[in-house]
Amino acid sequence: MKITIADWQDGDEDEIIIRCRQVDEQLLKLIYALKAGTEKMTVMRDGSILQIFPKDIYYFEAVDNRVFCYLEKEVLETKRKLYEIEQQFAGTDFFRASKSTIINLSKVKTLSPSFNGRFEAHMKNGESLVISRQYVPVLKQKLGL
Repeated sequence: MKITIADWQDGDEDEIIIRCRQVDEQLLKLIYALKAGTEKMTVMRDGSILQIFPKDIYYFEAVDNRVFCYLEKEVLETKRKLYEIEQQFAGTDFFRASKSTIINLSKVKTLSPSFNGRFEAHMKNGESLVISRQYVPVLKQKLGL
């Protein structure tokens, strides 16, 4: 693989050109990672609107028709629906873990089997989340197990 980086003039938009014989899964993951790293997500904190990078989000959770973003030490609300978030981050490290939760796999410290075919995700911030048994096969596929 050949990588070329060229200097760009001030005022020009950054651009990435990919030339390949075939678009494979590894290339798609790279593209999704690039897109996710530059896009920001709009959230709310105490009525104020702010934007955060998805890489800072540990997980999303739907509670009482509201969706919350959990950061390392802070909880913010988003107006997006869980299925919209799932679609936006398809092909990235975000993974639908249950009917009400989407987990950022890059923020998972360890995974361990739990009872009834479930798994438990131990996050880097100390929280533990349950992965429903219906999503375990998808998780294993995503991890290459």
